[in-house]
Amino acid sequence: MIILIAGASHTGKTLLAQKMLEKYHYPYLSIDHLKMGLIRSGITGLTPEDDDALTEYLWPIVREIVKTAIENRQNLIVEGCYIPFSWRRDFDERYLPSIRFICLAMTGNYIENHFVEIIGHESKIEARFADTNCTKEVLKAENRRTVDGFESAGEQVLLIDSNYEQAIERILD
Repeated sequence: MIILIAGASHTGKTLLAQKMLEKYHYPYLSIDHLKMGLIRSGITGLTPEDDDALTEYLWPIVREIVKTAIENRQNLIVEGCYIPFSWRRDFDERYLPSIRFICLAMTGNYIENHFVEIIGHESKIEARFADTNCTKEVLKAENRRTVDGFESAGEQVLLIDSNYEQAIERILD
């Protein structure tokens, strides 16, 4: 089984992947780690701020990792914001039954009421540099873009509106 975890920044993709690793003992691949390895090694001239270009650059690599894991009958969790809205088109009927897709997003109301908590948890699993560009408005816009993009592609989005922990526990069950 392959579990793809997509979503907007700060929605807890890495936290969910870690919880799934602990529960199911599936390894996980952070697309952010792949991104930084390629950037730091100088293999690409892209920067961490080049989101759309990074999706185009990284997705073909991640897509083929997913296919290889399925072909080898291996379990893998892949998490990151570089999964394109149209990801499903890249897999035929041989692969799709082996993929579970999860997309996390927060409502504007949730962000408005829980912004301090959201920022307070940003380094819960990985040590992140403080993002001074991460404002309520930026998070709201990114979450709206994520919801609109994935829903337009026919995907379901887990919309977090009230209790974050309960939403994550529902996924794990």
